[in-house]
Amino acid sequence: MAKIRVSYEYSEAEDKSIRLGLFLIICGIVSLFILGFCWLNPTIQNMQCKAANCTVISVQQNGEMFECTFTCGTDCKGTSLYPCLQIFVNNSESNSTALLHYDEQQLVMNPKCSYIPPCERDNKKNSEEVLMWQNRWTEQIRSESFPCFFNQQRRPDDVLLKHSQDKNVLLHCVLWPLVTLLVGILIVVLTICARSLAVRAEAIQKRKFS
Repeated sequence: MAKIRVSYEYSEAEDKSIRLGLFLIICGIVSLFILGFCWLNPTIQNMQCKAANCTVISVQQNGEMFECTFTCGTDCKGTSLYPCLQIFVNNSESNSTALLHYDEQQLVMNPKCSYIPPCERDNKKNSEEVLMWQNRWTEQIRSESFPCFFNQQRRPDDVLLKHSQDKNVLLHCVLWPLVTLLVGILIVVLTICARSLAVRAEAIQKRKFS
């Protein structure tokens, strides 16, 4: 009995589905590379921070003023000044003096200062905010130690008061590109399977009437 052959051609809708799936697959792979290079590697390095106990040694303003950017509406933006507050602490793990910073972001924005206030248009308000922090940490000099974080390899002379939750960043760096990649693969596989079943059904139907 001769085997019945059925022409195997994708319809326009099926062709679009496969193109969409391939596009999502490419986007997923590219996103993994981009996010891995821009976010994943720095985040893994930040997660190497160790917990320690710090005690305040000195609190002072070094006399320098730095610019910050404020926004006061949709089309309102400018710069103002804030004084540089330096809080020096003793790191219990390395038993050395280090400069305290509020978090990783402020450390990157201004490695010379311990605190960057929420930027206000008025320089006086910025100075008052910094002065509040200065008074708070001056009182801490005679108090007990507090938890801090440091990275001996990358930043031996700096410690952090707050350490961001980098596990969430890692999750999003991997999760969404993988979801995009899997959805693209699923669309391509389902389209091919659906077309293959349609061809088999057509072949069976022709065999019955032959």
